[in-house]
Amino acid sequence: MKIKYLVLVLIGLAFGACNKLDVAPLNIIKDQDIFTNETGVTAYLASIYGTLPIEDFQYQPNNGFMNGDGGRWQCFFQPGAICGELAGPYGGTGDAAQGFGFWPYDKIRIVNYMLTNFPKYQKAFQTDKYNQWLGEAYFCRAYLYFALVKRYGGIPIVRTLQNYPEQSITELQVPRNKEQEVYDFIASDLDSAAMLMSATSPRSRANKYVAAAYKSRAMLYAGTIAKYGASNFVDGDARQKGFAGIPADQANRYFQAAYDAAKLVEGHYSLYRKADDKIQNYTDLFLDQSSTETIYAKDYSIASGTPHSWDATMTCRLMTADGLSRAYPTLDLVERFTGPLNIVNADGTPKRFTNKADILQGLEPRLQATIYFPGATLRGYTFDAQRGIYKTFGGNAADEMPNNMTSSWDQPANLLLSGDVNQLYNGRRIVGLTGIKTDGDDLTRTGLYVRKYVNYKADQASCGLYQSTQSWIDMRYAEVLLNRAEAAMELGTAPMQADALNAINQLRDRAGATLATSNITIDSVRNERCKELAFEHHLWWDLRRWRTADKELDNRRFYGLLPYYVDNESKYIFLKQIETFQRSYNFEKKWYYEPIPGGELGKNPNLFPNNPGY
Repeated sequence: MKIKYLVLVLIGLAFGACNKLDVAPLNIIKDQDIFTNETGVTAYLASIYGTLPIEDFQYQPNNGFMNGDGGRWQCFFQPGAICGELAGPYGGTGDAAQGFGFWPYDKIRIVNYMLTNFPKYQKAFQTDKYNQWLGEAYFCRAYLYFALVKRYGGIPIVRTLQNYPEQSITELQVPRNKEQEVYDFIASDLDSAAMLMSATSPRSRANKYVAAAYKSRAMLYAGTIAKYGASNFVDGDARQKGFAGIPADQANRYFQAAYDAAKLVEGHYSLYRKADDKIQNYTDLFLDQSSTETIYAKDYSIASGTPHSWDATMTCRLMTADGLSRAYPTLDLVERFTGPLNIVNADGTPKRFTNKADILQGLEPRLQATIYFPGATLRGYTFDAQRGIYKTFGGNAADEMPNNMTSSWDQPANLLLSGDVNQLYNGRRIVGLTGIKTDGDDLTRTGLYVRKYVNYKADQASCGLYQSTQSWIDMRYAEVLLNRAEAAMELGTAPMQADALNAINQLRDRAGATLATSNITIDSVRNERCKELAFEHHLWWDLRRWRTADKELDNRRFYGLLPYYVDNESKYIFLKQIETFQRSYNFEKKWYYEPIPGGELGKNPNLFPNNPGY
């Protein structure tokens, strides 16, 4: 059925008051009412942008894009908690790896409707405006298809507007395309978008360099899936037919496309360097709406009814108006920055610290701006994480790592733990006010808290549920540099490796880190990506496209940095121990692809075969 009437909400944006009584009903708008005036076109596009599957503060991997209110406040259901950045509420990677029925062909149809019908009204506009809007439609379609292909591999490409009953059911049952064809389609749409759009755009709208940045991301995915998926896969009909997997000989073509797209962005955006203090600068990068680094962001406001709850759910209740925290940075993530922390003496015994804040000395500024360590402060409070009190401790650090509480120093007569932050021993709290308790997970389980995106400028009363309005930066120039560096390393020539080194050192200089030498490797580039983009929803997808998730998450448990007070010495020690819930994670290879939703298979038999293993 051809769509003649568009959504009611657009009418208020398309028209002002009408003084005549012989007008068509106001709840019916025809194409010419929308596609012949700027207000109508921009409102139509705004309705598309509003449905883009951006993995933001409200996204839950096991529930998808939270359009309703159910669970929307629970920002701690964060993808970082299924891949090792965070210890959080997920029971395992299976919670998020097996699909949630995401299938946005209704949204793709809305874009296709514009691409089909808007050109009929081209003469109503100046060419540059017409081209810009058409380019934005191509950009949005590419965005939707990328969200699909990274989950399912090959899915049906629907380029034109489908109509029922003009088309038969058989005609509407479009078969799956190969995964390679989908990535090529995304590249084509982004190229069309870049060709049509202008060099600049209003906030939260696309332009030609926004399209180029996203192309660098999509082509990097395609290249790595082609290269690494050729050797690490689950076989099956869908793979044999090209729906799950890309031929290895296509890898360099995609890496070159990723590199070229990233280079296009150069000179049009730049790394954020407003403050001289490196910690302050990196902290503010995620809060400053005027950042030169932001390429594409999603905004929130209380007035529009779209605030989120990041502040109330990523730091502890002590420092917020309400809410609670449940996801905490792991020591594994910290050690990506530092290697083994300097908490152990040469003889294997834990170092002694007079103050917990001494652990911060010498840490990279970017790390301190990403994570709140014990001793850091926020809104007048100190993160005084402490797991317990040893009356005396003469053991070594390695014996404590398993955290099975079996060493002689861990006997209840010597090690005091508590589920109550107010319980005292010799007038001193056994557990810090910010954790770590023996029960519940509303205080840290790792000794650490998330700092990235936390609005330190907001007072405590403003840090309640649904009161946070900081923007989600979906694409920033740092990622473009990382895409460029990774693609260059994969291409492997000496000039490319030199360019990768240059890109990485731009990031490390801004981070306050030691500059890399000429001996960088693909692993060091990947690690730089993990550090720079922590908690930004990248690692989960990166582990999948690198085809390393089945190794990285093989019966994996993650560590915390757990502080203890040693009473007879009046000193603190930090032990590397399994986070206190001791959850184990696994990743089955079949999870590199999600299953095609069962309901869709029932409606369209041409979606078979399902992905391998399902």
